[in-house]
Amino acid sequence: MDKIKRKETIPVKVGDVTIGGGAPVVIQSMTNTNITDLAATSEQVNRLSAAGCELVRLAVPDQEAAQAFAKLAEKSPVPLIADIHFDVRLAYLVMEYGAAKVRINPGNIGGKEKLKKLALHAEKLKVPIRIGVNAGSLEKKLLAKHGGVTAAALVESALGYLETLEETGFARVVVSLKASDVYTTICAYRLFSEKKSYPVHLGVTGAGPLQPGMIKGAIGIGALLSEGIGDTIRVSLTANPVEEVRVARQIIQALGLKKFFPELISCPTCGRCSVDLVGLVGEVEKILQNYNLPLKVAVMGCAVNGPGEAKEADLGISAGKKHGIVFSHGRVTRTVGLGNLLDALKEELESLALQSDRKQEG
Repeated sequence: MDKIKRKETIPVKVGDVTIGGGAPVVIQSMTNTNITDLAATSEQVNRLSAAGCELVRLAVPDQEAAQAFAKLAEKSPVPLIADIHFDVRLAYLVMEYGAAKVRINPGNIGGKEKLKKLALHAEKLKVPIRIGVNAGSLEKKLLAKHGGVTAAALVESALGYLETLEETGFARVVVSLKASDVYTTICAYRLFSEKKSYPVHLGVTGAGPLQPGMIKGAIGIGALLSEGIGDTIRVSLTANPVEEVRVARQIIQALGLKKFFPELISCPTCGRCSVDLVGLVGEVEKILQNYNLPLKVAVMGCAVNGPGEAKEADLGISAGKKHGIVFSHGRVTRTVGLGNLLDALKEELESLALQSDRKQEG
């Protein structure tokens, strides 16, 4: 099986998480609660962590929010990132208050000299900074030079800020170049990766609600990850942030970069299908939520798309008119009545889970 060759980037430590340097792709999300509501925000951070989020970002719009950030950072199960715009003084505060990383848009914090001073302070505290370049806030001179928002304009903006940071010797940097246009985003990251070795944060900004946002994120982030570009990702969705984590894990697993849960493969429905395949697949999805085994599990709706079409599956079921079969790597292991097909699948999963536990104990 072909494997993706990751681009070599500089490792950056964010709390106890490493971004870049060959480390596994890190999943991020952002809370959507009012940060000063400590109970609600803490609960959401915990839910994100439980879903598999490794870094959580919080908006810090004012000093009251910065003080709330300090309290949340003390108890958070994952490193917290502070999102700062317009008021650079807040960046200094959150660094002192336990921010594992600070995300800024250098274009709205007051110019190069303020960026240099912030970098020197960040280096003293060993706090990394994400330079976030967004299509919506590009410098006017670059928009005029490039004729609007282009990949080249995004990259030139990022390179200008990086030059300023490099003058101070600061290298704890993660870079993002985001646009709501998927292809512009892809081109920007490709171009940047040819020029610099800083780790990059991938995402398509303003991607929209759940379904279209998932598609934009999967195309943009997935295309870049498939080329070895990308060290940390956020799937931006106008939805529950936990959905962002779920989709991010699916993108990473689909590319074979990491295994999180069983992979479910199933055939499309057609006129040969004699069972409610959509309902059957839905039941299997529910069952698989209880297992963290790195398996491929197949659900097929007829003899044509049975074991032969799913030889790569570690475990599978196929439904006929009267009976169902259980199979593994193309070999039939059991024949059961249709009413017992799901129970047979559960038994096989339990057996595999027990074997996995014994291996880990051994």
